Amino acid sequence: MSGVPLIHPAAEGEEGVYTEGREGHGHIKSFVRRAGRMSEAQQRYYAEMMPKIGLVYAPQPVDLAAFFGRNNPKILEIGTGMGETTAKIADANRDNDYLGVEVHVPGVGALCKQIAERELSNLRLCQHDAVEVVRDMLPEGSLDGVHVFFPDPWHKTRHNKRRLIQSPFVALLASRLKPGGYFHCATDWENYALQMLEVLGNEPSLENSVPGPSTVALAAAIEADSANGLAGFAPRPEYRPLTKFENRGLRLGHGVWDIIFKKR
Repeated sequence: MSGVPLIHPAAEGEEGVYTEGREGHGHIKSFVRRAGRMSEAQQRYYAEMMPKIGLVYAPQPVDLAAFFGRNNPKILEIGTGMGETTAKIADANRDNDYLGVEVHVPGVGALCKQIAERELSNLRLCQHDAVEVVRDMLPEGSLDGVHVFFPDPWHKTRHNKRRLIQSPFVALLASRLKPGGYFHCATDWENYALQMLEVLGNEPSLENSVPGPSTVALAAAIEADSANGLAGFAPRPEYRPLTKFENRGLRLGHGVWDIIFKKR
């Protein structure tokens, strides 16, 4: 079993707290480490695959070309969940290399199974806090794209500060993008969509891929908690497949918003 524990220590723990980061990048962790139970298949594939495709966190820059063994475009996906969408994207775009970052152990195990079954040599995983991975391991200008699909909305107002898409982290991610690289977020929470649009719009190194609302219009929409009629949101690109949960939400009349910005 290569010495990999079946129930990884990362499955244990409590809600994240504010921590001082290196180079002043302190952050409030936007996730809770849930003690999920793994199926036998997830345990088996986790133990088999992570020694082969896992990027072990260490506070030093990693050479992504050497890690993947080629110089193809590199895409970071933060929060792979149970991995279905991540695997489909990597399978359909084998000329790109994808680094998925996820802390939920059953999800990592499920994605390991997908990687093995689909024989995906262009998808690797890191089981660690994404902020620390980006801050400590990814060199500036090393990424061609960033995906943040359906992050935890922390929908209660008092918890909004835990949302992943905040100005300091967006600035950090933008610094890791190459000029012309893209930053793609998606959410089914309208209020969070507006926050994403505002935060990415305020990052000077990024520009919206579609015409955006004026600052006045955006502020008014946020105050009214409504995105109806606002420009600035992108159509869903073909490379992002619809998930079964998204399809269910659309059938129930729920909105989904894609926000895509480019590095200047």
